[in-house]
Parts: sequence; C-alpha cells; structure tokens
Amino acid sequence: MGVATAGVLAITYLEDGRADGWPVVLSHGFPYDVHAYDEVVPLLAARGARIVRPYLRGHGPTRFLSDATPRSGQQAALGSDLLALLDALGLDAAILAGYDWGGLSSCVVSALWPHRVTGLVSLASYDVIDIAGQRRAHPPAVEHAVWYQHLLQTERGRAGLAAHRRELCRLLWQQWSPHWRFDDATFERTAVSFDNPDFVDVVVHAYRHALGNAEGDLAYEALERRLAQRPAITVPAVTLDGASDTLKPGGTADHAAMFTARHEHRVVDAGHALPHEAPEAFADGVLTVHDWTGGTSP
Repeated sequence: MGVATAGVLAITYLEDGRADGWPVVLSHGFPYDVHAYDEVVPLLAARGARIVRPYLRGHGPTRFLSDATPRSGQQAALGSDLLALLDALGLDAAILAGYDWGGLSSCVVSALWPHRVTGLVSLASYDVIDIAGQRRAHPPAVEHAVWYQHLLQTERGRAGLAAHRRELCRLLWQQWSPHWRFDDATFERTAVSFDNPDFVDVVVHAYRHALGNAEGDLAYEALERRLAQRPAITVPAVTLDGASDTLKPGGTADHAAMFTARHEHRVVDAGHALPHEAPEAFADGVLTVHDWTGGTSP
C-alpha cells in the first residue's frame, strides 16, 4: 500500500505486479472500493502488468490535504484526481480501466487528456455525465432504478446515508447485481471504506451536481464546460455492459459513435459490479487493449 500526494488529495493505493511492467490503473466505483479488482489483478500481473488501484476521494484511507477544500464529487474532480495520480506516480501514460465512478473518471481523463492514456476499458461505455440531459425527465423505469440519486437530493437522504451507510450500500449491491451472491465477508471487506470521514459529503455532492442541483467547485469550472461539449474519446477502447446491470437497461452499445479510435463493445453475463462478478471478462478487456497498443505509450 502506498500514499501519493496528488492534487488536493493524499491518495492511498495498492500496487501489484512488476515495478517495470506496463501500467494500468483500475478505478473502482460507488459504493465499492479497490477490492472489486482482487481477482482481476493476478490475471493482469501474469501478463507483466504494473497494476495500481487507488481509493477514490471519500473512500477508504484516501484523504483531502486541506479542510478548506470543497468535498466535491463532480466528474471533473474525479478525473482530475486520476490525472494527478498519474503525475504523482511518474506515469506518462497508462491504460485506464474502471466502472461506475471509476469508469467515469477514466472516461474524463481519456476525453480531456488523451495523450496520458494508452487505452481505455469502461463499463457503460461513454460514461461522462450529460448534466444538461440529467435535468430532463426519464422513463419511470429508469427513474425507479436511480431512486438513491433522488433520495440524496434531500437532507433526509443525507442523514439516511450517514446513519445507514452499510445498509443502503448493501441494498445497492443487491439491486444492481441481481444474480451475484456475495457473502458477508466480501461486503465487509469493502464496507470499511465507507467509514471515510468525507464519504457522505462527497457522495451527496456527486449526485446533486450530476442532477444539476448543486454548484461545482470553481476550481473545475473550465473542465466542466469542456465536458459539457461531450468530447469524443480518441484512444483505443474496449467498452462493457453487464447483461443484468439494472442501472443500464438496454445497454450502451449505442455509444459507439463517441469512440473514434479502435473500439470494441462487449456484453458480459454480469451485473453492475462486473469486475467482482466476471473478473476474467474485465481482465480480458484490459489485455485486449494492451495487445492492440503493443504495450507502448501514445
């Protein structure tokens, strides 16, 4: 386990594989942590990878360097954290792979700083949030699936997350991956990351900002304007859908136009927690991108 001073954070991360291996950063989502990739890591290490797994802001032992920094969860902040980690670790470029918030941050870096990205693996394809689009009403089935986002727009929702974070997060695991039968030990290994003192503030801000109900941190305003233009992703990419992912009914194959380099979309027999549920399929996505790029930086 290491700690890197990266932008506004002291990011705690796990590192596995060869120190001189080809670099890949595996970013987790909410409400998960680095253990989502426990079974992915050995598959990549066997192929010579240097694997970095950071705890995202508000999760696990990662901490803000200053009490004065806004506890933002907005997409530009998540992407900036990942870019700052690449800088802190001296990585000129790496394969970025992730799901949920980790897929979002990987897509943000790929869209805004493609020269730092060898290739991308992203669950839910082009996962940059269309905040303007989020302000529009969606079909009831979609609104039902994201009930937790609506709950967190309220102070009652904030209090509920603070008081019942384990119960709420476990319910999300069950609903988003309906065929995954995880045990108590698997959940608790990750759930300790929700005890981070900034967890509630970061999560609440993330969903309020995504739905257009909270102002962003001014430090990221220019980046948010660029993301609002929906920039294409110009690096090689494998995108994934979980066939039983209740958050993405119908999948995301229709995002293909947002990828202008070599791109392959795959549907995997899994739910939302795809690296947990289908580690071989997730690792194969990373290895495919590695093979496409010959392990070289762009």
